[in-house]
Amino acid sequence: MIVRKRPDVSLKAKYGHIIRLGLIAALSLNIAILLAVPRLPEQHTEIEQPSVEIETVEIPETEQFEKPPAPKRPTVPVASDQEDIPEDITIGETTFEEFQAAAAPPPAPEAGPTMKFVAYDKAPELIGGMAAFKRMVKYPDIAREAGVTGTVYLKLFINKDGRVTDVVVIKGMPKTGLDEAAVEAAKKTRWKPAQQRDRAVGVWYAFPVTFQLRGG
Repeated sequence: MIVRKRPDVSLKAKYGHIIRLGLIAALSLNIAILLAVPRLPEQHTEIEQPSVEIETVEIPETEQFEKPPAPKRPTVPVASDQEDIPEDITIGETTFEEFQAAAAPPPAPEAGPTMKFVAYDKAPELIGGMAAFKRMVKYPDIAREAGVTGTVYLKLFINKDGRVTDVVVIKGMPKTGLDEAAVEAAKKTRWKPAQQRDRAVGVWYAFPVTFQLRGG
């Protein structure tokens, strides 16, 4: 009778032997590699320690200030029972016979006209121009003889009819007669009134009057 071997049974019987041979071979190979690789030289690394500097600072002594003394309580006057008055002190008799009333203060100056600003689109226009105005101005004799010249600055209120109803001297030359002459001439002028949206309105208008002698 012929007995045949089964290959799977034979492989299982040799499995343990094959494992042991493999481990031995792997261990031998690792030992050979470790012996073949040369050792690296040892290196000593020194760690530098940081330097620490300590600075000493002198702290000035704190000055102690003394608190100021508390203010004294105000004294309260107390009535005294003694009424001793020195004999050498006398009080004269008071009388109103010689009293004179103080002079009354001078009356307050009259307030000037209120110059209310009115906006306008077209300024007033002097009828006849400055040539017509110069014919109205009368140079004061006293100023003419003294050779006084200058400019008087006026403010005129020109109503909606073109008439000058009020005149104020803004900057003049008092005691020369020039202010009065300028005001008198300005009141005689006629104007085309100022226009506001095609409507005549009364406005205040600055008007300088220059006095100059011929040849001056």
